Amino acid sequence: MTLQELFLDKDELIVIHNMGKGCNYCTLWADGFNGVYHHLIERAEFVVSTPDEPNVQEDIAAERGWRFPMVSTKGTTFKSDMGFEKDGSYYPGVSTFRKGENGEIYHYAHAPLGPGDDFCSVWPLFEMLPDREGTFKPNRKINQRSTLQLTNNIAIQVKDYEKIIGMKPERTYEDETRMSFNGTNFYLEQLDGGNVFFEFSTDDFEDMKQRLLKQGCKITKEHHEKSIMVADPFGMNFHLYESRNR
Repeated sequence: MTLQELFLDKDELIVIHNMGKGCNYCTLWADGFNGVYHHLIERAEFVVSTPDEPNVQEDIAAERGWRFPMVSTKGTTFKSDMGFEKDGSYYPGVSTFRKGENGEIYHYAHAPLGPGDDFCSVWPLFEMLPDREGTFKPNRKINQRSTLQLTNNIAIQVKDYEKIIGMKPERTYEDETRMSFNGTNFYLEQLDGGNVFFEFSTDDFEDMKQRLLKQGCKITKEHHEKSIMVADPFGMNFHLYESRNR
């Protein structure tokens, strides 16, 4: 992927320099950008870059319901070229670019990200509370009731998906096609089974697997030792895997 390709059909581009899965603060900022993403792309293209590998990016995006595109800078000098990697350490920030009439690209502006900046609404709201000096550290987990996190991936077995209205084709695999709709990914498999499969990630796969088996669930397919398809006693089918977002 080149910088020019990120513009798609627009002349302006916003790139977020995210530090990746190890930074809960960067995750908090990205959660906020996700809420206004559909507004941002009315004016300019928007992409979040992290040094994580693409499969790790896919995990965290699915767990948090992120809709914006992500690019991996792993193995490139992009972050250091933009001033957000120094001596092997990453720093969060934002860069904006514009494309000229002849296709040339200009680095227009840049700014760091951090508590109290203009890019996250959390701290200004906290400043309005009586205890302004109160400490706050963002928690990455969305579901606080268990180690399970519901992702935005749903697999559906259908007889025909050639004429599905409103869904955007994203990628075709060997036996299914990934479509997107308002931030939810639908993996459509052309089969008569008619089953619907939800997806859950967990940070303690073996413990969750044993708990499900004790509750009467059955493993219907094993992709590998940390990724299984499960059917519960009440007719629900789902994919359970150990997230790489740890």
